[in-house]
Amino acid sequence: MVKTVLFDVDGVLLSEERYFDMSALTVWEVLYSSKYMGLRPDKFKADPADEEIEKIRRDVFVDDQVLKLIKAGGVNANWDMIYLTASYQILYLLEQAKGELGCSLEKWLKNEIDRSVLMEIGNTLSGKDISIDFTAFLDDFANAELSKKGLMDHLDHLAKEKLGIETTMFGKMNELWYTCEHASQEWYVGDKHIIQSTGKPSVQTGKAGFMSDEKVLADKESVGELFYTLSKSGVRIGIGTGRPELETIEPFRALGWLDYFDINNIVTADDVLRAERSFPEHAPLSKPHPFTYIKALSCKQKSDQECLNEKLPVENGEETLIVGDSLADLIAAKEMGCLFAAVLTGLSGQEARAEFEEHQADYILDGVLGVKEVVQSMTK
Repeated sequence: MVKTVLFDVDGVLLSEERYFDMSALTVWEVLYSSKYMGLRPDKFKADPADEEIEKIRRDVFVDDQVLKLIKAGGVNANWDMIYLTASYQILYLLEQAKGELGCSLEKWLKNEIDRSVLMEIGNTLSGKDISIDFTAFLDDFANAELSKKGLMDHLDHLAKEKLGIETTMFGKMNELWYTCEHASQEWYVGDKHIIQSTGKPSVQTGKAGFMSDEKVLADKESVGELFYTLSKSGVRIGIGTGRPELETIEPFRALGWLDYFDINNIVTADDVLRAERSFPEHAPLSKPHPFTYIKALSCKQKSDQECLNEKLPVENGEETLIVGDSLADLIAAKEMGCLFAAVLTGLSGQEARAEFEEHQADYILDGVLGVKEVVQSMTK
């Protein structure tokens, strides 16, 4: 009998679409806005309409082919996707003008690229015969090693191949990474929450933020009914997500879902980051490491140290159902000895079914509302 259901968020309850929109908009902004490279400031605005956002995403991620290539390398963090895509375009642009750039190339590519350097590069490229080509990413990364390290290191390889510059600058989190991260947070949380989210004010003001305008993967009232039904029948519900706390709590509040949860049953990326800072020898602790779900299962009553020392599989693991859309969720559930329900509402959609079958998910559902029937079937 299932006594606890732990839900992932992205691809399960909330669509990843807003994060992917945010990612595309950030790349677009870094290249076009006068606050960054300023290649086409006339094409940039902080409040594009939905149809404009859709076009920008189609262009930047080439009908999501770029996203799928990056995700195939195990990169799930949107900040990494943004960094890879934006960094590549910088290299692609510099290659077109390399004969006119002289020693500037080495200065830019062997040191940190912050916002001021982006503006310097943009000013230098202004008026030159260059063009952006987002499809080129697919060709130049076709032979990259499909891992996060492999994809990051491939940027350094391309710097050598295209520009003759030996560098290790791109293969790590650097000033350019953090610059992209901040711009993306502006798109997601908006001016109202940016200081709470990042500790810094907006660089580009005028962004309303997607956080209170999330796209749900099932009717929000029906999801609320699912939460209510599970709780009323004595099943404890919780969340184990890679989202930061702000980006979990505020959308749930806007959708009317927060009232169904004990706040101690919601574990986010902030909890994981705190644990990594306290126990760096155990990092990384994000999924597929089971820490997130172990912490949620304990209702945060266990310390981080106790969660890390948890004997696996957990006692009575078959009484917990973990609901997720990725292999990372499945791997964590299996290691804990818990049941796993895969939902086919992530980026890969129905195409993910074969993969979940291969890895022996206990249940494969078309959507999260199917959890109700799964749990009820176990109580009969």
